[in-house]
Amino acid sequence: MSDLSLTILAETPGDEQAIERLHERTFGPGRYALSAYRLREHVDHLLDLSFTARIGTLMVGSVRQLPICVGNTPALLLGPLTVEPPFRDRGVGRALLDRALGDAKAKGNGLVLLVGDEAYYSRVGFMRIPKGRVTMPGPVDPGRLLVRELNEGAFEGVDGAVRPDWTFAKAV
Repeated sequence: MSDLSLTILAETPGDEQAIERLHERTFGPGRYALSAYRLREHVDHLLDLSFTARIGTLMVGSVRQLPICVGNTPALLLGPLTVEPPFRDRGVGRALLDRALGDAKAKGNGLVLLVGDEAYYSRVGFMRIPKGRVTMPGPVDPGRLLVRELNEGAFEGVDGAVRPDWTFAKAV
């Protein structure tokens, strides 16, 4: 990132349209069929734990986290994490992850789950969840279901279905 002046900021309500366009460009319309999006239908992401990456005024990336429960254990679901293609492989995604995970831990969260590429996310401490221990709504490749303990031992004894944390449910 030495050739870019990157700023990571907490997401604001005014970022919504730009982030949606970014998701549309990077993930396409099929993103709504994914299990993680099914959870997002019921609970909003947390603005204070969701971030944008900017170079000057140009938004080049975004990461969101939303409150979930795994069985009865509170956790966060990280994603989507996305970076504009011309800015990939320049540390933007890593900077977003570092900020999101650091702030999540600082605010007392113990666990973060995501559906993603183990080779990429293992670099920031995510590990594959043993098959059958945690279930998502809808189909998920079990090799892509990952967890990161923000506090040592936070995943011990945790299992069950992933569901929205109804404390944060969207108003209908």
